[in-house]
Amino acid sequence: MTIKFGTDGWRDEIAENYTFENVHRVARGTALYFKKHPKASAGVVVGYDGRFLGREFAELTARVLANEGLKVFIAKTVVSTPATSLAIVKKKLAGGIMITASHNPAQYNGFKIKGDYGGSALPDAIAEIEHATNSEENARKIAEDRNANSLPSFADFEKQKKIEELDAKAIYVKELAKLVKLDRIKRAKLRVAYDPMYGAGVGNLEPLLPTASILHNVWNPGFGRTRPEPLPDTTRELAKFITENRYDIGLVTDGDADRIGAVDERGEFFSSQMILCLLLKYLVEVRKETGLVVVSQSVTNMVDKMCAKYGLKIIRTPVGFKYITDYMLKGGVLIGGEESGGIGIPSIHIPERDGLFNGLLLCEICAHNKKSLGELVAALEKEFGPHKYDRYDFQTTDERKKQVLSKARAGFSEIAGLKVLKTSTLDGYKFELEKGAWFMLRASGTEPLLRYYAEAPRMATVKKILAFAKEL
Repeated sequence: MTIKFGTDGWRDEIAENYTFENVHRVARGTALYFKKHPKASAGVVVGYDGRFLGREFAELTARVLANEGLKVFIAKTVVSTPATSLAIVKKKLAGGIMITASHNPAQYNGFKIKGDYGGSALPDAIAEIEHATNSEENARKIAEDRNANSLPSFADFEKQKKIEELDAKAIYVKELAKLVKLDRIKRAKLRVAYDPMYGAGVGNLEPLLPTASILHNVWNPGFGRTRPEPLPDTTRELAKFITENRYDIGLVTDGDADRIGAVDERGEFFSSQMILCLLLKYLVEVRKETGLVVVSQSVTNMVDKMCAKYGLKIIRTPVGFKYITDYMLKGGVLIGGEESGGIGIPSIHIPERDGLFNGLLLCEICAHNKKSLGELVAALEKEFGPHKYDRYDFQTTDERKKQVLSKARAGFSEIAGLKVLKTSTLDGYKFELEKGAWFMLRASGTEPLLRYYAEAPRMATVKKILAFAKEL
């Protein structure tokens, strides 16, 4: 089979296509790429989250890399994606690999590839690795190795010191303690609750905020039968906990803890779009940072208004953090983000999404302003106008997907009674509508579904737009 890479690497269903043989193929394709890297002699790091067979897939990956002559550091335990990326920078390595399917359901696993800068591999690198993975030479070499059972064991490579365990979690926690004003949060006596969703965020917050309450603080490869993605329907338990126990803020991270979500003091899910806006406002007005703002096509238009006020240039990219990373590596980027809660702040941290770091910054913002999340957003809306947003993921068939995309390609004169003013095809189809609204649809790069996005000044209008989308 041909292995197809998405926006941030390869993901597939465990035992269906995500098998040890295919992980072997991808690992060797990746090894061939890193062997040519200027820092190849420094080695690479392999991290993994708490998904089914995560450690075993990581060990196989490490063995394949070591067999190709690369020094390999493997995470001592389950770690988040940002912890793996930070380890690359701190150890000055050629790059890294994270065995994770991020926010995807439990039956998936994946293979994220990271550059030496501690962020998502760029499109050219991904394309090169995909080509090497699917080459006839790679298939032939792996078949020979597997038939001859010639790949040395993990223990053998450890004895030869070609594979070495690394406490990437400790490195990460130590760095966050430097980056966030924890004393300010503690002095404010902010009551914080955190839900790592049984994922890689488990065990990270306790050393930083010992008084925080933590839900689902054990690794569970089934994620408690929920999708490990911060969404309104997956955070109901956290919302109930917040209101019943009168917490000030609830933080939630996805399966590999690179995305952030939040629940406010009223138990209402707090849009990641507004998290991005609050972070931008705080970085500019309080931390006095400046630079480019780079966001994906599906991010709220409030960011455009904020950039106009602050005199900052805004750049829109296709969905996929690797496109944002591309700009970050050119320098001068203040913040970059996606609507799904993936936010990177290279002005003070690595060019990588980091859910827990962003969540702690959100706590710092509340502590600094002595206001709740609800109050902070009310102030944002008073200044820049209300921007209500929602997204609908439509599980579908290839035939239906083609039909919907064909209709979008033909275009619409109006959507949900709103006139279409402009259409963009930067990623999928985005229709700018009258009265400050917009609708966007695109096919997922990793799953058999279509994503529908909508924003408008009123939630009732957002629901009408999404109702229109569901009937396409």
